[in-house]
Order: sequence, then C-alpha cells, then structure tokens
Amino acid sequence: MIEPAAGILLIADPFLKDPNFLRTVVLLCEHKQEGSFGFVLNKQIEQTLDELITDMEGHDLPVYYGGPVQMNTIHFVHQYPDLIPEAVEISKGIYWGGNFETVTALIKTNSLDLDKIKFFIGYSGWGDGQLTSEMNEKSWLTVSANRKLVFNTDHDEIWKGSLQELGGEYEVMINYPIDPQLN
Repeated sequence: MIEPAAGILLIADPFLKDPNFLRTVVLLCEHKQEGSFGFVLNKQIEQTLDELITDMEGHDLPVYYGGPVQMNTIHFVHQYPDLIPEAVEISKGIYWGGNFETVTALIKTNSLDLDKIKFFIGYSGWGDGQLTSEMNEKSWLTVSANRKLVFNTDHDEIWKGSLQELGGEYEVMINYPIDPQLN
C-alpha cells in the first residue's frame, strides 16, 4: 500500500458505508500534517458546467461531485500546464487548478481537448490525522494516479480500474456486492 500523498488515488474499500464515498476513487491533491484534500473522480452530478456558471452557456461539460466540503465552489484538474497559469502538478502530467478565467476563455474558443480537463463541485477534506485514522481502519486502498484513470469519462470504470491497477487479491473486490448480507 502506498502512503497518502499528492497524486495518490484513494480507493474506497468495497464495504465503506459512508454515502459520500461509496465505491469512489478520490484523487488526493494535498496531504500535509494539518490535513488533506482531493476530489471524487467517479460521481458525476446532474448539472453541467453551463448550468453552474452563467457565462459558460452552451458548454454543457460534465461536472463531478468533488466531495461534501464547500459545495458552492468549483475546482478542476487538467493536463494543460503550458496553457493554464498557476496550476499545481500533483502527479506526472496531472495538474490541479490554475487561473479559472483563462480556463473559461480557452473553453469558449475551443482551444482545449475537453477529455483532458475535469470539473468538480466541492471537495473531499480531512482534518489533522483524520485520513491517517481512516487508513488505519482500512477504509481506503491506495494506488498512484495516472491520466487514464483520472480523466476516464466512464465513471463506473474508475473504481474497478483502480482496483485492477493494484492487481492480485484486490481485483477480486471488483465483484464484491455493496452489501455482503445480500450475497
């Protein structure tokens, strides 16, 4: 198991009951002593970007539920460090944030491959020691992030694909029922 750090995927244990994280994969963007944060990669919300940001009319890009914290904020990850200033590299070829006005202008001029950017509403956050405690409880499995998983548009496949990255005994978990009592 890889220790939590920026660029690590947190894969929800198959039996994790928290409805915010049921069968989710979280891209960890920061992990420090005082806390951690990231974005759920595989829970798309019903609204699209143009429904959340009025001046983006006609750009009905998918938006994902980043997590239960600050649900009034929009965040993004992308593969455009040369086009989007102020972005932070969190893993090889995966960047978080940057200048949002630049992003909207690039989208409006069709200057981005929209498969290389992903938007989130809210984020997932852990206070001092909280993620470490959850790791000790075996709530999360970890694997290194890669572009194929982070930017996958088939959100049902992200959790399964992340377990497949771990291989071996973890691949079997793909077929576990959500509630083992139903087995």
